[in-house]
Amino acid sequence: MVFSTEPVWSEVADDFTTECESAVVYADFEGETVLHDGPIRVLGNGWVELPSGRLLSPEAVHHIDPQTE
Repeated sequence: MVFSTEPVWSEVADDFTTECESAVVYADFEGETVLHDGPIRVLGNGWVELPSGRLLSPEAVHHIDPQTE
């Protein structure tokens, strides 16, 4: 049996990534605290990537509302 030394995650990571051209990321249920407004990528591990390259922890994000306009 042959085992690969390369992680499998790198091959399938794009399958679990969701991109949104316009979304609002909130830190609370009430929607009073906006963490980001604009394009985002939600990675398969739950982290939210901003266009600047910064990442928002899944623990910091309460919910995301995609904008359809």
